Amino acid sequence: MKKLIITLLLVHICCAVFSQRLLFYVQNVDSLKHELSTAKNDTSRAAILNILCWSYRSINPDSSLLLGQQALTISRKTKYPVGEADALIILSFTHLQFNNPLKALELSLKGLKVAEKNNINSRKAWALERVGIAYRELKNYPEAFNYLNLAKSLFENDKDSMMVVTIQYQLGLTYFAMNKLDSAYYYAQLVFDRSEKLKIPWLRSNHYEILAKAYEKKGNFNEAISLLKVVLSISNENVYANYSIANLYRQVKRPDSTIYYAERALEFAQKHRSYSQIIECATLLSGIYEKTNPQKTIEYNRIAISFQDSLINSNVANGMKNQLSFDEQERQYETETVQAEYRNKIKLYALLAGLGVFITVGLLLYRNNRQKHKANKILETTLTNLKSTQSQLIQSEKMASLGELTAGIAHEIQNPLNFVNNFSEVNKEMLAEMREEIEKKKFDEVSSIAKDVEENEEKIIYHGKRADAIVKSMLQHSRSSNNKKEATDINALCDEYLRLSYHGLRAKDNSFNATMKTDFDESIGNINIIPQDIGRVILNLINNAFYVVDEKKKSGIENYEPTVLVSTKKSNGKVEIKVADNGNGISQKILDKIFQPFFTTKPTGQGTGLGLSLSYDIVKAHGGELKVETKEGEGSEFIIQLPV
Repeated sequence: MKKLIITLLLVHICCAVFSQRLLFYVQNVDSLKHELSTAKNDTSRAAILNILCWSYRSINPDSSLLLGQQALTISRKTKYPVGEADALIILSFTHLQFNNPLKALELSLKGLKVAEKNNINSRKAWALERVGIAYRELKNYPEAFNYLNLAKSLFENDKDSMMVVTIQYQLGLTYFAMNKLDSAYYYAQLVFDRSEKLKIPWLRSNHYEILAKAYEKKGNFNEAISLLKVVLSISNENVYANYSIANLYRQVKRPDSTIYYAERALEFAQKHRSYSQIIECATLLSGIYEKTNPQKTIEYNRIAISFQDSLINSNVANGMKNQLSFDEQERQYETETVQAEYRNKIKLYALLAGLGVFITVGLLLYRNNRQKHKANKILETTLTNLKSTQSQLIQSEKMASLGELTAGIAHEIQNPLNFVNNFSEVNKEMLAEMREEIEKKKFDEVSSIAKDVEENEEKIIYHGKRADAIVKSMLQHSRSSNNKKEATDINALCDEYLRLSYHGLRAKDNSFNATMKTDFDESIGNINIIPQDIGRVILNLINNAFYVVDEKKKSGIENYEPTVLVSTKKSNGKVEIKVADNGNGISQKILDKIFQPFFTTKPTGQGTGLGLSLSYDIVKAHGGELKVETKEGEGSEFIIQLPV
């Protein structure tokens, strides 16, 4: 029963255009909030949130925006198209409160798309009406008429539809905005006739409001005042009517009547918590008293300013915050929708391809059973070859990484080996000299030479251990990962692979040269990672950085100094490893593709396009993120974020 009542309320909202209807919902906000807290399913919650979004749209647009976003999220999550269409259309109302007709147009068009896709005629008409209103606010009157007439055409056969009356009212307002008063009057009369037939007083007041506006434009203020007083006889608390009468009395220079109706308008605006109308009424009263009562002028001016500040602070600031949140939510939803559509297309194509294969195989079976076995064998062989090729490419990328590392290690290991060889040769000469001194029985010289030999032996041992550590590091990198995390000094790991990458490239190309810089956060300490895997990631990023700065240098730019910076930082429970270069940067056109498998910008034969893809997967497997920041022509910065 509750669900039925909520549905009827939403249908009723489609036709509730003015403050008289709004007041009903505002007065029932507390009961709706109670219903929300006890709603048994998400569909009911979405419906109630939409009603609350509608109720708050004029008195507190930022709350309306937040409630509408919640309704939209729940409706999409639960596949509830009526709730989704309602949320989008009501949010378009709210964005008009923020004086943002472009956003209102965007949302109402989305609501129209949902209604059309799910064949929901009532929401389709409502969305068409909102699109027409948004175009009118943008002063695109041809499109406004087009959509309003489309909305009206959905109800042409339903002579008693309240929706027809509201659309006719909007058509009248559109003609009025174009200063076509005769046409505006015609539609005002239609609204009056329909409202009389339907016995709806608040709709009848729309007729008098349009006529009053028309008479005011023609300069017939007394007739406009009379019509607005008829509106007050229908709804005494109509803020617009009271304010308009006060404004008209001011123009005909009747200050007492002006003050009377302006104060009534202010009283009802405050009662209904309509900030924008409070500001208008207070401003009007402030102007009236400007010459006769400065104290009153100050008082009403203070009211206008205070509510203007509240409106700015509450509706605009919070509204902009909510709007940015909503824009981001819509962007994510549209991205997910595009991805889902893409996946569905892939599934469809796969299904069609599978169906095609099945039909082909069936025909081949029908013609010759032997052909079927041959075809299956060919397919199996092709699949095996594809898997083998993919494995070879991945292994090739790993071996390329290992080759670059090995070249660097070979260059690094040469240094301690040179020390070992040099000191060994010196010791050989010194031992020969010692033998001669022993024969001469110069034991003081023998002791001195023996001491030098011992010192040289210590240096041989030191550099031998250094070479041993380098060899172990190479073996550890080349060995397959055991997927076990170890406490690892990340600064030492980065420094080691920076040097190894540099020397590896120098070993391949003697002309290569670049400035290496480091900025390590010593407070990080050890973190739990798989060092072989993270080492591969760091090596790959550094190799890429050296490659791009070298390419930029080869382009012949004057006074260019190729530089690669490796830095670490601990922040908010995460460790950041940054590899930055001052190369040419990455084009925005390909930025979203760089982590895709087999995508590479290197010339054919110089890269497989798997380095960044594998690096991305390794970092994700560690629970981290791999991101990139770049500026074309200035350089790039790859950022590895790992949990501590």
